[in-house]
Amino acid sequence: MKPLLLIDVDGPLNPYGAQPQRRPEGYLTHRMRPTGFTEGKPLRVWLNPDHGAELLALARWYDLVWATTWKDEANDWIGPHLGLPRLPFIDWPVMHGWAPRGTFWKTQYILPYAAGRPFAWIDDDITTLDREYVDRSHPAHTLLMRIDERIGLTRPDFDALADWAS
Repeated sequence: MKPLLLIDVDGPLNPYGAQPQRRPEGYLTHRMRPTGFTEGKPLRVWLNPDHGAELLALARWYDLVWATTWKDEANDWIGPHLGLPRLPFIDWPVMHGWAPRGTFWKTQYILPYAAGRPFAWIDDDITTLDREYVDRSHPAHTLLMRIDERIGLTRPDFDALADWAS
């Protein structure tokens, strides 16, 4: 069984922390109205179309899964712009809530979702506390990669994911 690649959208794929009026090189601007953005301006999302091919190449070694607050809406709003098929997603029972031992709130749900499988997780909110918690609590190998929300995924990130899984 392949390891999981748990993919966050905002930060890794959408470098929302970049300067507001300077779209990063290689990214295209998309205006979206996911749930919760029904009034006012649509949400600005920057996506690099090359990231879809990079993720599909990683599917040789991984089962790709959305691990984002977009949940299944990533399949409607993000995946099509990247050329990705519909992916499974983590359906967070509670978002932005309490987390054990100072970890990021997603961490407590990722471990049961992985169900003992090896996984790599890309997110802009991963901390040292998350790595320590996962190392203590998860029986399989893991790779937790914090991605800078001002830059998004880069060539070295894709290389590290391929190296870890292969």
